[in-house]
Amino acid sequence: MVELEVAEIIGTIAFALSGFYVAIKERLDLLGIFIASFLTALGGGIVRDMIVQRAPSTFTHMLPSLLVIGVIILSIALKLHQKDEIEKTFYFIISDTLGLVSFSISGALIGLQAEFNFFGVVLMALITAVGGGVLRDILLNRVPFLLTSEFYGTVSLLVGAILFAFDAFGIQGYVAFMVVFAFGVSLRLLAYYKKWNLPKIG
Repeated sequence: MVELEVAEIIGTIAFALSGFYVAIKERLDLLGIFIASFLTALGGGIVRDMIVQRAPSTFTHMLPSLLVIGVIILSIALKLHQKDEIEKTFYFIISDTLGLVSFSISGALIGLQAEFNFFGVVLMALITAVGGGVLRDILLNRVPFLLTSEFYGTVSLLVGAILFAFDAFGIQGYVAFMVVFAFGVSLRLLAYYKKWNLPKIG
């Protein structure tokens, strides 16, 4: 499925850059940068593949790892690590948004391939999109981004739900991919810049 491959590549590149920025903010050494980037970009997909009982693509194909390494090297070469207030930079926000939406799509598509029900497809979208970031944040002793950021997990859940609905009505392929991708990116960016949040109790 071409749409799945495209989503995986975009998500890997985008989340590798996002993980790189987080590692720089936390002042990690070179090994820490690689671990944070790899976890962010590939961790969610590994967990997802284990749930659907298939060998993680990270362990069977070289491309995901090469993409992460390439992003790290290019980011260092372009001196992106010298930016101030990294988590508020345009590059971080865009890379994190693209990664979130792309991996939400790929997770939902794999859930559909596995013939999961609605809740299974939505959960696969969420795990694929935020699983790596949660693992990274736990490792760095941070409150997971998922639990504090504007509409973060909600976007992933909505992407999974919409793809499930599209599939139920026979809307598949490139058109479905582009519509959901555009919706997810737009919603996440609006939520960030408008400071939208789910209600908090207490």
